[in-house]
Amino acid sequence: MFYMKLIPKTPKLVKLLFPTYVWDIKTSGKNLYLTFDDGPTPEITDWVLNKLSEYNAKATFFCLGKNVQKHPEVYSRILSDGHSVGNHTFTHIKGWKTTQEVYLNSVKETSFYVKSNLFRPPYGEITIPKGNALKKLGYKIIMWDVVAIDWNTDISTKQTADNVIKNSTPGSIIVFHDSLKAEKNMKYALSQTLDFFSNEGYSFKGIVL
Repeated sequence: MFYMKLIPKTPKLVKLLFPTYVWDIKTSGKNLYLTFDDGPTPEITDWVLNKLSEYNAKATFFCLGKNVQKHPEVYSRILSDGHSVGNHTFTHIKGWKTTQEVYLNSVKETSFYVKSNLFRPPYGEITIPKGNALKKLGYKIIMWDVVAIDWNTDISTKQTADNVIKNSTPGSIIVFHDSLKAEKNMKYALSQTLDFFSNEGYSFKGIVL
């Protein structure tokens, strides 16, 4: 499903084909679910946390085990600030190019550092057998409704923000990246997203399932 990272809105057909994955969250209010992949990255994650705090916004951080191991103080701040966390494998491995044993071991290694039942596959790549195995381990597989495509340096900061603002609706799970590669686009798009939807009366929640 890597191609989905290239389009900002997940097609309804894809959601229907994989109904056991979480693509969005039913809500009776004006709630959005911001998520951040690939951190914690000190130079970026601290900025994100400060920005979220300005809007009293909560989010969910899908963390790489290796980064939590390297930067435990940043990870601790994510938790102390009241955000949710999820497992994103130890080294951002590809679900279509690794064996099930290697993939599950990466998830299990990360679980020593990230205590969560939420899991997001890197690149959105996951096979049905791997997904079934993770569900047996108690994980909820969290995908997305909207992706900023902030990691793509070939698109403008404005386009990144438009990807989110024009496609998000109540209950949308939105993907950003707290990584160095995404820094420029993410900072602009996140600022615009928080400002626009706050003015529209939305709240930003962490994912708890």
